[in-house]
Amino acid sequence: MSSEPTAPIEVPARLRLVLEEIALAAEATGRDAASVRLVAVTKTVPAATIEQAIDAGQGMFGENRVQEAQGKWPALKERHPGLELHLIGPLQSNKVREAVGLFDVIETVDRPKLARALAEEMSRASKRPRLFVQVNTGEEPQKAGIAPGEMQSFVALCRDTFGLSIDGLMCIPPFEEEPAMHFALLAKLAEKIGVKELSMGMSGDFVRAIQFGATYVRIGTAIFGARAATEQ
Repeated sequence: MSSEPTAPIEVPARLRLVLEEIALAAEATGRDAASVRLVAVTKTVPAATIEQAIDAGQGMFGENRVQEAQGKWPALKERHPGLELHLIGPLQSNKVREAVGLFDVIETVDRPKLARALAEEMSRASKRPRLFVQVNTGEEPQKAGIAPGEMQSFVALCRDTFGLSIDGLMCIPPFEEEPAMHFALLAKLAEKIGVKELSMGMSGDFVRAIQFGATYVRIGTAIFGARAATEQ
């Protein structure tokens, strides 16, 4: 007995619903909907599916791994000029050259060695992607990000020693905790260092993130469907 084929994911329809939710959440807090930008997360998503979102008007995307992004995005960017690509996963120092060449925004700056490598490569390549510092708001030992108590001194090091411009902060709250306290903490830290960009909120909690001032929300599952169980 043959099984029926799985219905295709309707990416444009899902994307439209997410954008509507973002606009409603922003307006509910008295913000302009345009102040919240959607980073469509394309980890494990094939190029053909990504192009459905591009054709529907989405221009900002996020990838977790440099190597995977290299396999998809140079051709996509060539076919669709004007796309903006964010690195939202940990960056190894030995991948800095590739990351600077490919990404427009690197959201995961989190240690002095990486900041130094970025400064050197950006100078060499004469290309300056925008940089966010990732903050480990839950201080989870297994998770990347600078500890909240070290964030201000780290940003000062990036700016004063390495000459890097830090445009924003990013966080991934602990899975088992209420995210609101982490979003509130990130907003407070951003105010301390004088940056306005806050990358926080994913498919399950982006409405709460917008309530606490998110300017970028990173959404994959709600647009492209659930990933395979083996994927993190």
